[in-house]
Amino acid sequence: MTFQTFLIKYGEIGIKGKNRHLFEDALVRQIRYALKDVDGEFSVYKSQARIYVDCEGDYDYDETVESLKRVFGIVGICPVVRKEDEGFEKLKDDVVAYMDEMYPDKKITFKVEARRARKTYPLNSMEINCLVGEAVLEAFPEIRVDVHKPDVMLHIEVRNQVYIYSEIIPGPGGMPVGTNGKAMLLLSGGIDSPVAGYMVSKRGVGIEATYFHAPPYTSERAKQKVVDLAKLVAKYAGPIKLHVVNFTDIQLYIYDKCPHDELTIIMRRYMMKIAEHFAKEDGCLGLITGESIGQVASQTMQSLAATNEVCTLPVYRPLIGFDKQEIVEVSEKINTYETSIQPFEDCCTIFVAKHPVTKPNINIIKKSEENLAEKIDGLVRQAIETVEIIEVK
Repeated sequence: MTFQTFLIKYGEIGIKGKNRHLFEDALVRQIRYALKDVDGEFSVYKSQARIYVDCEGDYDYDETVESLKRVFGIVGICPVVRKEDEGFEKLKDDVVAYMDEMYPDKKITFKVEARRARKTYPLNSMEINCLVGEAVLEAFPEIRVDVHKPDVMLHIEVRNQVYIYSEIIPGPGGMPVGTNGKAMLLLSGGIDSPVAGYMVSKRGVGIEATYFHAPPYTSERAKQKVVDLAKLVAKYAGPIKLHVVNFTDIQLYIYDKCPHDELTIIMRRYMMKIAEHFAKEDGCLGLITGESIGQVASQTMQSLAATNEVCTLPVYRPLIGFDKQEIVEVSEKINTYETSIQPFEDCCTIFVAKHPVTKPNINIIKKSEENLAEKIDGLVRQAIETVEIIEVK
């Protein structure tokens, strides 16, 4: 069957009151962006508390649906047969033809759910339900009505044109990206941070990212792995500005001057400082990490407090209460898992202490950082000045 239109259903946007139009407009923009590289011509617009995607001429149905399924704010994608209003008898014929083509196996139950948005139409919604249902039963005697749990919910919307649909493809939910500001993701090559970026962007937050590279201890392939992960997240979050920071000299200096059981915490604190610098520079409203309480030594409550202490922006940790399997399940859903497990080390795993401190004392950590006073400010400044910016789409 050829569908000329997709009716887009949204969830939370519907309760935004007087600001709802702002969220609808943002969703329209995100849909247009998602479809810009799909084969076909599309007209995306809102009308009477509905958002529609009209498909002009030939288009790739599967690619269109897959693109729409990655747009945050959409809860349902309804492939619609769009008909001109040529009278009620023609509408009944159109519905019968629709049911015949959509459901070759007629051993099903159904219910008609009509919505008369155009109040000048001669029949009301209940009358449309009854008369269209009667026409379907007459055409296909084996079909049965079930008003409680039907196999098929047949929707008919009477507007300037008539829309017929019965399939609702689930969307990702959430809020349109960009409606809740922007934040900086600390992106590594692991499983967790791409999932964290996905989850925060699902709440309408635009994403930038910072990756800490440590050549020659980490390879160009490790860097490319992170770029690949950013591309996968960008399918949902939109374009991502990726900051690639050369962290080698800072790591070596910390390794040389600080107690080895504190390496991870002190290294992490400087990562947060540098990421926050770029976040403030670009107008981000917070940092995002993939940390989960107790997953590793640097993610105990005490360790998280020690890394938070250097930040003035809020730090968002959407995975904070997740166990590893729950994180893996989300990574598989968004298709980042297979890339994340590729065996290319990142800078967080190169200089790991054999016995890292799990309950760091902030005062002791600060005392250890005094050993870095001679060079650390210059090394941080050099890392910031030599950052590589990659625009990921």
